Formats: sequence, structure tokens, C-alpha cells
Amino acid sequence: KKAKHAPTVEPLQEGEEVTDTMGNKWKLIKLSTQSTTELLYEGETLRFSGAKDGRIFNEQNFLQRAAKPASVDKWIKQNKMDFLGIPTCVGFGLHADSYRFLIFPNMGRSLHSVIEEQNEPLSEKVVLQLACRILDVLQFIHSNEYVHADVNAENVYIKPGAKSEVYLVGYCHAFRFCPGGKHVEYRDGSRTPHEGSVEFISLDAHKGAAPSRRSDLQSLGYCMLHWHTGKLPWSELTQPQQVATQKRRYMEDVKALLSLCFGKKKVSRAFQTYLTAVMSLQYTEQPDYSELKVGLSTALHQLGGAVELPLAL
Repeated sequence: KKAKHAPTVEPLQEGEEVTDTMGNKWKLIKLSTQSTTELLYEGETLRFSGAKDGRIFNEQNFLQRAAKPASVDKWIKQNKMDFLGIPTCVGFGLHADSYRFLIFPNMGRSLHSVIEEQNEPLSEKVVLQLACRILDVLQFIHSNEYVHADVNAENVYIKPGAKSEVYLVGYCHAFRFCPGGKHVEYRDGSRTPHEGSVEFISLDAHKGAAPSRRSDLQSLGYCMLHWHTGKLPWSELTQPQQVATQKRRYMEDVKALLSLCFGKKKVSRAFQTYLTAVMSLQYTEQPDYSELKVGLSTALHQLGGAVELPLAL
């Protein structure tokens, strides 16, 4: 109800210039999307994200603290990777005294827009490719003491090219779960309940507990199911508490969740292995990222795919 009646942020003029803290000027070419609190402009070389609330400051803080380009490059070399989809913020600042903004290089288009355009679920091969890339990003940010806390198709960007470039964006809800190496304690109601995209957030987020590593991995599991089968048991529910009740029920019965989503189609063994593992994680437990990724990438190879190949969309 709050969101429904919230005032919509006034859009800026297309062609208007903004100046970042370093004095660089950026021209806003085209308004891409608009919500009650955020504007997203896209151009040939940039993605402008501007908002009036404090969430964008949270994203800026995360990017400056835990996603420095030098740290990302070092991680890529250490782990012998070909790509890691962490966005690089190339400018930030305030505009007209009330719009806080971030500037990013062009990262392609959102997965949400691709799925809407295709109007049909994604193949298992594509979903496994996406999951492997996103899992890489989650492992990196978790190693830097943060969780994303809002994994969904609107926060995944894909850039067509010679290899699969999949970015995980939208760090407005990013949370430092392990400051100074000490994991936060589990406590219901320590944060606002149901924060993030309600369909895909973890049960912890529904309860208002601080998100942890398992929250991100469980959200990714829900996304995988939705992208491939087109549904989740709670997709049609409108009340967050009803959604939470359904998630609690199926966390304890992964087979029933898979059976309902896949229907008459054969249930993917890779999905079952992944979901069973992440649903049984303890709050402070460190996930076995390697084992999770091996399970997904092995299934991908059996389907004739590979993580680094272009996405077959």
C-alpha cells in the first residue's frame, strides 16, 4: 500500500547534463525505467541510476568499499577467471540538490526485459550459464563481507558478445553481514521485514533478520526455478506474509517445490542438488561455492554448453 501511494520521483530532462564529484559531465540520453524512488537513464556508453532516497547511497558505499576495480581484477587473476560481473562505478554525485546518482558503463540490458520480450521460460542451458556467472559474483562479494540481498532478473544485466557477460547490479540492499570478520547474530525483526523483491527474497528477509550468505544463494535458487519453469508456488500471492508461509513450507520439502514448478517436465537433477544444498545451510555457515558451481557446470557441459560461451537467447 505504501508503494502504491508513494510520490513518483520527477524525471530529469533527456539531454540534461549532470556533473560528478570529479567534475566530469555526463549527458542523460534516454529515460529507460522509472520507479517511485529511482530513475534509470541509458545511453551509448553509460547507465545513470538516480534516486532521492538513501538506498543509492548504500549502493555507492558498497561499491567504494567492497567492489574496487583493482580488487576485482586481482580476484579474477587469482582465480584464473575470464570474467566477473561486478559493475564498475565511473562517477557519482548530487544533482539539483536532491538527486543522488551513480554512473556505470553500458552493461547491456536487463534479464527481466529479455524474458518479457521472449515471453517464454529460458532453457536449462541458459539458466545454468546465468547461475554460474551470478554464483561467481556472490562468492566475490561474500568474501568481501557483503551480501547482495536482492537477487532477481531486474538486477541481472547481460551484454551480448563473444562470451557470456552477466552482471549482477542493484546493490541498494547490500548488507555487511560480517564486519571485521565477525558474523552478525541472527535476530528476527532487526531490519524491516520483506525488504527486496518479495517473490525471490529469502525467508530470513521476510522475518526481518539480517541477510546472510544463504539468503543470496536461496534467492538465486528461486530465480533459477522461475526463469526456467516460469512459476513459483507463491507467484500469484500478493501478501508478503502469505509468500513467506509458502517459502517456509517448501524449504522443508524441496522435492515438492521442484515437482510443482516442473509439472510434467522431468525435474532437473542440477536444480535439485543446488536447492537441496542451499536450503539446508545454517545462518552463519560458509557455503561450499566450488561444490555448488561444479554441480551446475557439470550439468551445463552435459547439455553441450559452457559458462564462457555466448548466452543462447
